[in-house]
Amino acid sequence: MVEKTEKLYMELSALENRGVTIWLEGTPSDSLNVSNQLSIHEDTSYMRDYVFEEGRLQAVSYTHLTLPTNSLV
Repeated sequence: MVEKTEKLYMELSALENRGVTIWLEGTPSDSLNVSNQLSIHEDTSYMRDYVFEEGRLQAVSYTHLTLPTNSLV
């Protein structure tokens, strides 16, 4: 788990250094907060969205997914 968290942090940190904004649940965030939150809520599903403007990556957004209670997933 620690290795996955560190890998995600490094990936998001590199994007931040390129000027890409990081969002969590519709709120501006950062690589450290997002990697920690996803690590804490490891059993929760999040969708990652990439936001492009004029062909350039501008933001990465994480949104919690709520699955139906009768889902087989």
